[in-house]
Amino acid sequence: MALEEVRPETVADVNTDTDTGADLAGAEDGTAEGVAARSAKRYPVAPGHRVNVRSGPGTGYRVVRVLAYEARVPINCQKPGERITGPYGTTNIWDCIANGEYVSDAYVQTGSNGYVTVRCS
Repeated sequence: MALEEVRPETVADVNTDTDTGADLAGAEDGTAEGVAARSAKRYPVAPGHRVNVRSGPGTGYRVVRVLAYEARVPINCQKPGERITGPYGTTNIWDCIANGEYVSDAYVQTGSNGYVTVRCS
């Protein structure tokens, strides 16, 4: 079991904006309606945590940015990956929050211990 923690040296080097339209990239049909439908629900990240956003579903993937405190993220799809322990338990589910951007579901308050949306292809 790995703990997904923020490496302090990466915090200043990454974009922490989580409420931009850029997070909506990757809607299935690419239309404005598709983007709106897929992005309607945003989930809070665990309070007091700056979570690494990775290029794939595991800590072996590079950090592409770090989420700001109190961030809320869309979950476009989910896929299995490395097992992580966090504030919301231990899981191997990773949430795709934008095209090529994943966070462990152990740090996202979905209200479920399982999948809450479609699996990533």
